[in-house]
Amino acid sequence: MRIRHLTQVEYDGEAESSYNEVRMTPVDDHGQTTLAQRLTIRPATPVWTYRDYWGTQVSVFDLPKAHRSLSIEAVSRVETYGPRPLSKPLSWGALRQIDGPIAEMLRPTERTTMAPDVAQAQVHGRDPHEAAEAITWAVHERVAYVPGSTGVLTSAREAWELGKGVCQDLAHVAVGLLRAAGLPARYVSGYLHPSRDAPIGEPVVGQSHAWVEYWAGEWVALDPTNRSKVGESHVVVARGRDYSDVPPLKGIYQGPPAGRQVVKVEVTRLA
Repeated sequence: MRIRHLTQVEYDGEAESSYNEVRMTPVDDHGQTTLAQRLTIRPATPVWTYRDYWGTQVSVFDLPKAHRSLSIEAVSRVETYGPRPLSKPLSWGALRQIDGPIAEMLRPTERTTMAPDVAQAQVHGRDPHEAAEAITWAVHERVAYVPGSTGVLTSAREAWELGKGVCQDLAHVAVGLLRAAGLPARYVSGYLHPSRDAPIGEPVVGQSHAWVEYWAGEWVALDPTNRSKVGESHVVVARGRDYSDVPPLKGIYQGPPAGRQVVKVEVTRLA
């Protein structure tokens, strides 16, 4: 797939300076290979890159001179693969003994805290893989996907009580419940091609998307919004404890308090 992610910011006046982090470069791992990637900033400025603690490529740039607009265009070409067959999961007893970096994904955050009893109802009599699917599909049934119904700061508990949210909220709820059940879980952000049957070479309007991965001896990805396993239509960009670790664009600027931001994602199936 070819992915074009364009963010355009227009200030109501002149910004004196701007300092930014961009997370829009797909990762290389067992589920996908990034064949090419390009990041273009306008006004032009040098860009530095590094890997953050969670393994995401971060592009950093500063605009120390006055500017009225900012454009960030990330273009990537990625080969994706279908889900791998599942190995036998660890036992619940073995999962309770986990330590090290994976154990960090058991700790709740402000955005992902959920009541343990909600998760435990899905665990009884199931192995970790079965329980993870039961929990994730329960989120799909309980929290309806309703664009615009929540904000970027909405917590998992608030979305659960509202019974609606966007993909970010469903991922936060699923992560919270998986952790409450004793499964390390992480928040994943990236892109989703909206049509499996799209003609080759035809650009379509895509979308930024969020889903979850849980660990039961290996990382397994599930999509609560679409009640599906993660496969060829998904492209991973970033992973973390919750959305605060993975925003596509994060920064500060000195200038007028108001402005407009337009985001466009275009996805093209190449093969």
